[in-house]
Amino acid sequence: MCSYKTFAAMHCFNVLTLLFGSCASSSETKVVHSSHSAYENYITYIWHNRLYLYTAAAFTITLWFALKIFLKKKSLSKDVVSSWVQEATKNDECCAKRTEVHISGVKIFFGSQTGTAKSFAKELSGDVRSLGLPAEVLDMKEYDPDDRLAAESSSKCVCVFLVATYTDGQPTDNAGWFCKWLEEASTDFRYGKTYLKGLRYAVFGLGNSLYASNYNTVGKNVDKWLWMLSASRILTRGEGDCNVAKSANGSVQADFQAWKLKFLKHLRDLCRDDGNCCGKREKGTSCVMTDGQEVDAYENAALDSNYTEEEPVESSSDDDDSSTSPSVLDMEDLGSLMSSVKQMPSDGGQVAKRSRKMARKSQEEKEEERREMITPALREALSKQGYKLIGSHSGVKLCRWTKSMLRGRGGCYKHTFYGIQSHRCMETTPSLACANKCVFCWRHHTNPVGTEWRWKMDPAEKILQDALEKHQDMIRQFRGVPGVKLDRYEEGLMVQHCALSLVGEPIMYPEINRFVRLLHSRRISSFLVTNAQFPKEIRSLEPVTQLYVSVDASTKDSLKKIDRPLFKDFWTRFLDSLKALAEKRQRTVYRLTLVKSWNVDELKAYSELVALGQPDFIEVKGVTYCGESSASNLTMANVPWHREVVDFTQQLLDMLPDYEIACEHEHSNCLLIAHSKFKVDGEWRTWIDYERFQDLARAHLESGGRKAFSALDYTAPTPHWALFGAREQGFDPAESRFQRRNKGKDISGC
Repeated sequence: MCSYKTFAAMHCFNVLTLLFGSCASSSETKVVHSSHSAYENYITYIWHNRLYLYTAAAFTITLWFALKIFLKKKSLSKDVVSSWVQEATKNDECCAKRTEVHISGVKIFFGSQTGTAKSFAKELSGDVRSLGLPAEVLDMKEYDPDDRLAAESSSKCVCVFLVATYTDGQPTDNAGWFCKWLEEASTDFRYGKTYLKGLRYAVFGLGNSLYASNYNTVGKNVDKWLWMLSASRILTRGEGDCNVAKSANGSVQADFQAWKLKFLKHLRDLCRDDGNCCGKREKGTSCVMTDGQEVDAYENAALDSNYTEEEPVESSSDDDDSSTSPSVLDMEDLGSLMSSVKQMPSDGGQVAKRSRKMARKSQEEKEEERREMITPALREALSKQGYKLIGSHSGVKLCRWTKSMLRGRGGCYKHTFYGIQSHRCMETTPSLACANKCVFCWRHHTNPVGTEWRWKMDPAEKILQDALEKHQDMIRQFRGVPGVKLDRYEEGLMVQHCALSLVGEPIMYPEINRFVRLLHSRRISSFLVTNAQFPKEIRSLEPVTQLYVSVDASTKDSLKKIDRPLFKDFWTRFLDSLKALAEKRQRTVYRLTLVKSWNVDELKAYSELVALGQPDFIEVKGVTYCGESSASNLTMANVPWHREVVDFTQQLLDMLPDYEIACEHEHSNCLLIAHSKFKVDGEWRTWIDYERFQDLARAHLESGGRKAFSALDYTAPTPHWALFGAREQGFDPAESRFQRRNKGKDISGC
C-alpha cells in the first residue's frame, strides 16, 4: 500500500511543475502570433498550448487511478474483517455442536431360540460401550412395544434388532408378541404411518438358506414393518446364514462379524461432528484428530478386514449390497438405468454380462469347494461336548455304555437285543451334517444341517484310520482307573462294532459305501442309522450288518412338528425311504421314538408304515430327556414311563399279526418287536453271528454282488435274560448292576 501512495504523490508533483513552466512560456507566444488571422491564431494557440492538454489528460488519468486504488483498499479491508467474523461464528457453532448429543445410546433387542442371537447382542453391546456410548441388551419378551417403542423416536437412541427365524418362518418364542404387535401397528390406521418417525434402527436376521421359502423371514418382516411406520434405517439389513455352504462369509458368526463392523462404522459416523471441528478428544466421543486425520480403532479393524463398502448413513428404502443387482427398482432410478443401457453396445454388453455372471458363478463354486463343514465356532462347541473331530466333517465320541461295560456294569440295549459287546463298540459318523432338526436332538442342534453334500470331502481311509486312533486314545485313558477290568480294557482297544449313529446323517457322505467296505475289511460290524430322507442313497447302499430308519412320527403333520425336516418334499422322501428299506435283504430296523403328548396316539398310522417298509425289527423307545435347551421345548413331562412304552407296544401289536415283542431293556426304556420269522422252533434268534456276517459280506463283495444273502443267514440265539418278561428285564446277569447316587445323569451314548 505504501508504493501506491508514493506513486500518486510523484504524479502530482510532475503536474504542478508543468503548469508553472507553461505559464512562463505563454507570455512570449502572444507577441509572435499577433498578426495571424483569428482562425489561424486559434489553431496556432492550441498547437502552442498543447502542453496544457497533455497535462490535463495526465492529471485526469492520475486522479482516476488514485481514486480506484483507494476504493479497492477499502473493499479489501471490509472482506478481511468479514472473514474474521465468519470464522469466529463458525468456531462458536462448532463449540455448540460439540455439546450437541447425536446419539444418546444404543438399545439392542434380540429374538433367540437357541441363544445365538442373544450372544450376538451381548457381544455387540460390549463393542458399542467401547465407543464411549451406553448400550442396553433387551429381551423382546420382556419389552412392551405398545408402551415404550414410540418413546425411542425422540430419545436419540439407535435401536438394533437381532432376530432369528424359527420353524415355518415364524419368530422365536421370545419375539412372538413383539413381531405380532409390530405387524398389526404397521397396518393399523390408528397408529398412523409416521408413528415411529425419528426412530433410527438396524436389523440383523439369523436364518438358514436351506429353508429357502422361509429364509430370514422374520428379519425381513421386522425391517419392513419398521420402515412402514416411518422409522429410519441407518444400515442395510444384515442376514446371517447357518448354512455353511451358502453363507457369504463361511458361517453365521462370520456373517455377523462382517455386518457388525459396518454397523460400528455407521454408528461412529452418526456421532462424528459434521465439520470435523473438534480438535481435541472430548469425554464420551470417539474421534481423535491427529495431523488433520481421524483415527478410530474400529475403522482400522474394518480396513484390516478388507472392508471397502460404503453405504448411506441414513436410508428410508431397502438398499441392497453393491455386490448384487437389485431385483426391484425405484421409479427415479429407472431413467438413469435406461440411459446406461442405451449407451451400452447390445452385443458387447450381453457378452460382458454373461462373462461376469460365469466368473461369479465359477468363483462361488470354488469357494464352496474350499469350504469346510466344521467352522471354528462349531469346532469349539462340539469339542466342549466331548467330540473328537476328524478332518473337516467327521467325528467320534466315547459312548457311556462303553465306559460302563469296561467296568463290568452292563451294556447298552444293542448288547441285549443283538449281542454286541458295548466295550468294543466305536460310535462315529463320517458326516456331522443332518437334514432334520429334531425336537429331541440330544446334540442341541450344534451340528450343521444340509440337504446335499456341498463341503470339502475327506477320503474314507483317513476318516476310519483317525476314528480308530482317537477311539483307542480315549480307551487308553481308562488304563488304571479304579473298577476297569483289565481284560475288558484290552478287548476295548480292538474295535469290533461301529455304530454310525453318533450325530448327523452318515448316508449323506458320498463315499459311505467305501467306508462300510473298509469297516468290513477289518471285520468290524456296521450299524447305520438314517432319518429316512435319502431314498436314493438307501437303495444304492451296499450290505451293512444292520440298517436303521428313524420313524419318529406316523403322519405328515406330526413328522414336520417333531423332526422339522429341511426338505419341502419330506413326506414323499420319508415314504419312499421306507419302500427302499423293504427292498433290502439284510437286517432292517424301524426306530420309533415315543414323545408323550406328541406321537403316542397314532397307532393306526404306525401300523400302515410297518406294512410299507416291512422291517425285520422295530425298536420302540421312550424319548430321552437331554436337559433344558432353548432349541426345544421338551420337558420331563414328555418322557413316557417304561410301563407306558410297554402298553403302547402291546396296542401296536394288535394291528401287526406278524410281529411279537422279543426283548426289552428296562434301563434304556426300550422294547424290541421282531418279525415272527426270527422265532425258529419257539426260540428267538435276534442276536447276530458277526463272524458269519463278515464271511457273507466278503463273498458278496468278491462276487460282485452275485452271492446274495439275507438277514436269516447270520442270526444267533437270544439268551433268556434278554427276552421280554424275564426277571432281569434285559440286564446281563454276568454284569454287576451299579446305582448312581448324587450325580448328574450322563446322557451320552447311542
